[in-house]
Amino acid sequence: MGRSANLPRGLVDRFRARDGVWPDDTGCRMLHVDMDAFYASVEIRERPELASVPVVVGGVSGRGVVCSANYLAREYGVRSAMPTAHARRLAPHAVYLPPQFDLYQEVSRGVMAIFRDITPLVEPLSLDEAFLDVGGALRRLGLTPGGVGELVRARVFDAFGVTCSVGVASTKFLAKLSSGMCKPDGMMVVPASASLEFLHPLPVSALWGVGAKTAARLEELGLERVSDVAATPLPRLRRLIGVALAEHLHALAAGVDDRAVVPVSREKSIGAEETFEVDHYDRAVLRLELLRLSERSAGSLRGKGLVGRTISIKVRFSDFTTITRSRTLPVATDVTQEIYRTAVELLDTQVPPGAVRLIGVRIEGLDNADSAQQLIFDAPERGWREAEQAADQARSRFGSLAVRPASLLRNSPERTAEFEPKPE
Repeated sequence: MGRSANLPRGLVDRFRARDGVWPDDTGCRMLHVDMDAFYASVEIRERPELASVPVVVGGVSGRGVVCSANYLAREYGVRSAMPTAHARRLAPHAVYLPPQFDLYQEVSRGVMAIFRDITPLVEPLSLDEAFLDVGGALRRLGLTPGGVGELVRARVFDAFGVTCSVGVASTKFLAKLSSGMCKPDGMMVVPASASLEFLHPLPVSALWGVGAKTAARLEELGLERVSDVAATPLPRLRRLIGVALAEHLHALAAGVDDRAVVPVSREKSIGAEETFEVDHYDRAVLRLELLRLSERSAGSLRGKGLVGRTISIKVRFSDFTTITRSRTLPVATDVTQEIYRTAVELLDTQVPPGAVRLIGVRIEGLDNADSAQQLIFDAPERGWREAEQAADQARSRFGSLAVRPASLLRNSPERTAEFEPKPE
């Protein structure tokens, strides 16, 4: 939740520093750190001349969607997940840039490394946000939770030239709420003793799990603020909105959130997909895109120290019919060529002809590379893996385009990222 007209006047300022003094942060071990307009900020870092103009990152063609927009672009109504065509109507003078996911992942890994240097209890939620439990690090650092929040912001900016916003509170829910309310480049501290003072004036849409439809339903019932939910007897709330939702919202409205920071959240799958600007029948074009997606997915696996056994492809046709096909390998892999070969076999043998709008590759059945059974020592794939690891190192040092498969250096079909963007 960001700052909006629905927030009571002066609420945010009450939980910010006054004359350099933060509110009491005793017991506020939870931090939520959220990068500000992350993709756009990284692009502006690369091109500082864009700092004073609206910048939009996303699919730049007709079917594209906005991944990220800087705050100057947001003044014109541009938002994440908006169709790029709509954004262009709102801000025709903005600079529109295609996303560079490899670059954002590289910066994200560095940011997360800073977090883990401060505390081992880091729970990433996406490339650009994470929860930190700093309770065990306070004595070692000689800081209060608010001091740790300031340290995080300073270290991230010094290392990567991008800003983040930090919420400091006694629970994950309150920390995430407060980080969203102090954007951009801000910090808020919600004292444990003032949790309800902070929470109760907020609109019901601030409650985790309340979307537009649920908020409208609650407002129809006269429950417009969090305080209204808290004041409603639980048996009545159960009758109005159902048992599970009632108990969930009633607890949050009372400031109750016992969730701990979970530092290791094992990924179930890794993959990538692309939507073509023009539908394609040509299997050669589809195979080229599968190579690109296999390379990206394999690179993500190696970057995270993972291997996977099940390779699947996703194909969406022009009428939006979508099919998936998969195959499980005898040995887990992180090798582009093996993933690509399997993906092409699935395309050629299990996907009917037709005009394709979207194609994707995904690897499942993940395991740690160190503990998983590896390819036999003298297998041909071992040479591919070593070559790809060397290419990873070259790209890390010299940029994402330093080493690419030769076929990907030729002209490629127009495409735009299709994904589930996170509201910023």
